[in-house]
Amino acid sequence: MKLKYPVITIGREYCAYGRTVASGLAEHLGIKYYDKDFVDKTVAESGFSKDIVQEESETMSGASKILDDVLNATAIYSSSYDKIFEAQKAVALDLAKEPCILVGRCANCILREAGVESFNIFLYADVDYRMKRCAELHPELDEKHLEKYVRKMDEDRQVYYKKYTGSEVYDSRNYDICIDVGTFGPQKTIDIILSLITE
Repeated sequence: MKLKYPVITIGREYCAYGRTVASGLAEHLGIKYYDKDFVDKTVAESGFSKDIVQEESETMSGASKILDDVLNATAIYSSSYDKIFEAQKAVALDLAKEPCILVGRCANCILREAGVESFNIFLYADVDYRMKRCAELHPELDEKHLEKYVRKMDEDRQVYYKKYTGSEVYDSRNYDICIDVGTFGPQKTIDIILSLITE
């Protein structure tokens, strides 16, 4: 199975099976995928604790963005969000030297800006479908709070993506293909992607 593109990036809505699809693709292609591993590598690159990197490496609330923007206007303030993003950027560019799959972290825009060729995917599904997945991952959440949690994670990712790329995460022009995982399911989604990226 020959890979047409050296690097694959996967953007995704929260609980749209991004990690599952990345893992399945990596297994078929015999290459590595980076999602949670991104955190450990960013910790090493940035010097921040794992807790801070996990909290600030891909999401930012609207209120946090406003505060961050205001404080960034002062000469004495140095944003942890900015430092973590720069560390993630360095990690993404280093990982992209070898064939791999990068999940989230604005990787599609980082690589495009650096002139690194990649195949960029966005995975989405309706909220009800993703709430079921969220319930599996977070059994501590009652049904009343599931939708709120999913929508909040989506919103925080949108804010983060906009701040660091200047683009909208839902703009289809940022991707080579957008797939409704709720329609096809994770396995069929993997099959569709494989048919496009291999020869």
